[in-house]
Formats: sequence, structure tokens, C-alpha cells
Amino acid sequence: MKTIKRDTYETQIEMALTLRGTGQCAVESPVGFLSHMLELLGFHGQMDIRLRADGDVHVCDHHLVEDVGICLGKLIAEELGDKRGIRRYGSFRMPMDEALVTCDLDLSGRPFLVFNVDFKRTLIGNFSTEMVEEFFRAVAFQAGITLHFNCLYGKNDHHKVEAVFKSFGRALKEAVIKEGDAIPSSKGKLE
Repeated sequence: MKTIKRDTYETQIEMALTLRGTGQCAVESPVGFLSHMLELLGFHGQMDIRLRADGDVHVCDHHLVEDVGICLGKLIAEELGDKRGIRRYGSFRMPMDEALVTCDLDLSGRPFLVFNVDFKRTLIGNFSTEMVEEFFRAVAFQAGITLHFNCLYGKNDHHKVEAVFKSFGRALKEAVIKEGDAIPSSKGKLE
């Protein structure tokens, strides 16, 4: 299990991750919906996640949510190392009641985010829906993931956000499967 600690004037975060785990999660944050989404991410991605996060949520949730994404991205990168033997690519279509979200990713080392998911609500609990994109931008850029989300349809914003997190977990689980010893690139390295 890899660990990280991030202390700033805005947030205090301690996080641990095992990418190829059992889906065991212990998540504590003052943003309840974020905690719930991370638990779903861990369960569906079969990742073990431990998180203790606090911050200036009296201002808003932006700093905390983004910093948790930064920490998760750094931990994913550290867990992957040189990416030797991994499948590299992952995709998943997640139906969540009336919503359907796809996640397609490449552990290429070249960070990029395409986020085609729109929300009508501004908040789910004390979680800003605009922070879903910011969270995954932080993850993608810290972990070096080319990451695409597309919501094909859906009406309920809770369902759409949940489908985003679950589909990412499932796609990442597929991408980190070990298939041998080679670096999965014709260049001989992923960066």
C-alpha cells in the first residue's frame, strides 16, 4: 500500500492506496458525497483506499476535492511504476438507472481529460457537481492518464456522478491487469 500526505494552508490529507486490492475502503472527509464516491470507486475498481481529509470546506469544497484528486493521481502513478506488464487500456460502460456513462482510459503517461458530462444541479449534499471534472483532471494529470468520460444520456445528476466514479474504477481495474513483463508500448516506455 502506497501512502501520501499533503498539508497545505487549505487542506490536510493522508491517503493510502493499493491498486490491485480487494475493494476495502476507509474514507473520512467533511464532503460526504465525495466520501461515498471514493468508496464506490474503491469497490468497483477493487482498490483499497484509506483517506483522512480535512480542509477549508467552510469556504467551499473546491480545495479539498481537488487535493484529494491530486493525491489519488500521485498514488496511482507510484503504484504503476514503469507500467511493465500492464494491459494499459481500459473501458467501461456504466448504466446507473436512466443514465449511461462511458469511461475510456490509457495509462500512457500523457495526461489529458475529455469530460462530456453535464449537470443541472450545482450541489449534491455539500459536493459541487462542477468538482467532478476538477477531481478527475487532477487524477489524470498527476497519474499521467489519457481519460475520456462521455454521458450518453441521463437525467438524475446523482446517477450521472455515480456512473462516472464507478466506470472509472472498472476501467482502471481493467487497465492495470498484468499480462506479462513487457512495457506495453512500441516505444519501449510509457511517459
